[in-house]
Amino acid sequence: MWMILTNYYQVKLTKNLSEHKNIFLWCAVIWTLIVTFFCLVSFDKLPSVKVSFSDKLGHLVFHFGITLLWFLYYKFQRNNTTQIALKNAFLFSLFYGITIEFCQDFFTSTRKGDILDVFANMCGATFAVISLLLFTKLVNKNVQIK
Repeated sequence: MWMILTNYYQVKLTKNLSEHKNIFLWCAVIWTLIVTFFCLVSFDKLPSVKVSFSDKLGHLVFHFGITLLWFLYYKFQRNNTTQIALKNAFLFSLFYGITIEFCQDFFTSTRKGDILDVFANMCGATFAVISLLLFTKLVNKNVQIK
Protein backbone atom coordinates (compact mmCIF):
# COMPACT_ATOMS: atom_id res chain seq x y z
CA MET A 1 0.00 0.00 0.00
CA TRP A 2 2.81 2.38 0.92
CA MET A 3 4.47 1.72 -2.44
CA ILE A 4 1.29 2.58 -4.32
CA LEU A 5 0.86 5.87 -2.44
CA THR A 6 4.52 6.78 -2.90
CA ASN A 7 4.37 6.14 -6.64
CA TYR A 8 1.07 8.01 -6.94
CA TYR A 9 2.49 11.14 -5.32
CA GLN A 10 5.70 10.94 -7.34
CA VAL A 11 3.71 10.75 -10.56
CA LYS A 12 1.46 13.58 -9.41
CA LEU A 13 4.46 15.72 -8.45
CA THR A 14 6.15 15.05 -11.79
CA LYS A 15 2.93 15.91 -13.63
CA ASN A 16 2.58 19.18 -11.70
CA LEU A 17 6.21 20.07 -12.39
CA SER A 18 5.80 19.40 -16.09
CA GLU A 19 2.71 21.62 -16.20
CA HIS A 20 4.70 24.49 -14.68
CA LYS A 21 8.01 23.92 -16.42
CA ASN A 22 8.48 27.55 -17.38
CA ILE A 23 8.81 28.55 -13.75
CA PHE A 24 12.34 27.08 -13.72
CA LEU A 25 13.31 29.14 -16.75
CA TRP A 26 11.87 32.33 -15.28
CA CYS A 27 13.56 31.77 -11.91
CA ALA A 28 16.91 31.07 -13.60
CA VAL A 29 16.67 34.11 -15.88
CA ILE A 30 15.57 36.47 -13.08
CA TRP A 31 18.34 35.25 -10.75
CA THR A 32 20.91 35.65 -13.55
CA LEU A 33 19.70 39.21 -14.22
CA ILE A 34 19.91 40.04 -10.50
CA VAL A 35 23.48 38.71 -10.40
CA THR A 36 24.33 40.73 -13.53
CA PHE A 37 22.95 43.88 -11.91
CA PHE A 38 24.93 43.41 -8.70
CA CYS A 39 28.12 42.58 -10.60
CA LEU A 40 28.03 45.53 -13.00
CA VAL A 41 26.49 48.40 -11.01
CA SER A 42 28.69 50.61 -8.86
CA PHE A 43 28.01 50.72 -5.14
CA ASP A 44 30.66 53.34 -4.31
CA LYS A 45 28.14 55.76 -2.77
CA LEU A 46 26.83 53.17 -0.35
CA PRO A 47 28.56 52.73 2.98
CA SER A 48 31.08 49.91 2.78
CA VAL A 49 31.05 46.94 5.08
CA LYS A 50 34.49 45.79 6.19
CA VAL A 51 34.13 42.02 6.12
CA SER A 52 37.06 40.08 4.75
CA PHE A 53 36.21 38.03 1.68
CA SER A 54 32.56 39.22 1.66
CA ASP A 55 32.93 39.86 -2.08
CA LYS A 56 34.12 36.30 -2.68
CA LEU A 57 31.33 34.91 -0.51
CA GLY A 58 28.84 36.88 -2.60
CA HIS A 59 30.25 35.39 -5.80
CA LEU A 60 30.07 31.92 -4.29
CA VAL A 61 26.40 32.36 -3.30
CA PHE A 62 25.47 33.95 -6.63
CA HIS A 63 26.93 31.09 -8.65
CA PHE A 64 25.57 28.43 -6.32
CA GLY A 65 22.12 29.86 -7.13
CA ILE A 66 22.84 30.19 -10.84
CA THR A 67 24.00 26.58 -11.09
CA LEU A 68 21.08 25.28 -9.04
CA LEU A 69 18.40 27.16 -10.97
CA TRP A 70 19.84 26.43 -14.41
CA PHE A 71 20.14 22.76 -13.40
CA LEU A 72 16.41 22.72 -12.64
CA TYR A 73 15.71 24.29 -16.03
CA TYR A 74 17.94 21.85 -17.95
CA LYS A 75 16.66 18.85 -15.99
CA PHE A 76 12.91 19.44 -16.07
CA GLN A 77 12.24 21.68 -19.05
CA ARG A 78 14.79 20.18 -21.40
CA ASN A 79 14.24 16.63 -20.04
CA ASN A 80 17.99 15.94 -19.78
CA THR A 81 19.59 13.30 -17.62
CA THR A 82 20.92 14.49 -14.28
CA GLN A 83 24.53 14.32 -15.48
CA ILE A 84 23.87 16.32 -18.65
CA ALA A 85 21.83 18.91 -16.74
CA LEU A 86 24.61 19.26 -14.13
CA LYS A 87 27.25 19.63 -16.83
CA ASN A 88 25.21 22.25 -18.72
CA ALA A 89 24.44 24.22 -15.56
CA PHE A 90 28.07 24.14 -14.41
CA LEU A 91 29.39 25.22 -17.82
CA PHE A 92 26.77 27.99 -18.05
CA SER A 93 27.81 29.29 -14.62
CA LEU A 94 31.51 29.08 -15.50
CA PHE A 95 31.25 30.90 -18.83
CA TYR A 96 28.79 33.43 -17.43
CA GLY A 97 31.16 34.21 -14.55
CA ILE A 98 34.11 34.68 -16.90
CA THR A 99 32.01 36.90 -19.17
CA ILE A 100 30.89 39.07 -16.24
CA GLU A 101 34.52 39.54 -15.14
CA PHE A 102 35.48 40.64 -18.66
CA CYS A 103 32.50 43.03 -18.72
CA GLN A 104 33.55 44.48 -15.36
CA ASP A 105 37.07 45.03 -16.65
CA PHE A 106 36.22 46.49 -20.06
CA PHE A 107 32.81 48.15 -19.76
CA THR A 108 32.73 49.67 -16.26
CA SER A 109 34.95 52.33 -14.78
CA THR A 110 34.33 51.41 -11.14
CA ARG A 111 34.77 47.64 -11.32
CA LYS A 112 37.76 45.54 -12.24
CA GLY A 113 37.89 41.92 -13.34
CA ASP A 114 39.48 39.59 -10.82
CA ILE A 115 40.73 36.03 -11.30
CA LEU A 116 39.86 35.31 -7.65
CA ASP A 117 36.24 36.20 -8.43
CA VAL A 118 36.30 33.59 -11.22
CA PHE A 119 37.69 31.08 -8.71
CA ALA A 120 34.92 31.98 -6.22
CA ASN A 121 32.35 31.56 -9.02
CA MET A 122 33.75 28.11 -9.81
CA CYS A 123 33.66 27.17 -6.12
CA GLY A 124 29.99 28.19 -5.89
CA ALA A 125 29.15 26.20 -9.01
CA THR A 126 31.12 23.21 -7.74
CA PHE A 127 29.36 23.30 -4.35
CA ALA A 128 26.02 23.38 -6.17
CA VAL A 129 26.97 20.37 -8.31
CA ILE A 130 28.15 18.41 -5.25
CA SER A 131 24.99 19.33 -3.33
CA LEU A 132 22.76 18.32 -6.22
CA LEU A 133 24.61 15.02 -6.67
CA LEU A 134 24.26 14.22 -2.97
CA PHE A 135 20.60 15.23 -3.01
CA THR A 136 19.75 13.11 -6.05
CA LYS A 137 21.66 10.17 -4.58
CA LEU A 138 19.72 10.52 -1.31
CA VAL A 139 16.38 10.78 -3.14
CA ASN A 140 17.14 7.78 -5.34
CA LYS A 141 18.23 5.75 -2.30
CA ASN A 142 15.01 6.60 -0.44
CA VAL A 143 12.87 5.71 -3.45
CA GLN A 144 14.56 2.31 -3.78
CA ILE A 145 14.18 1.51 -0.07
CA LYS A 146 10.44 2.10 -0.05
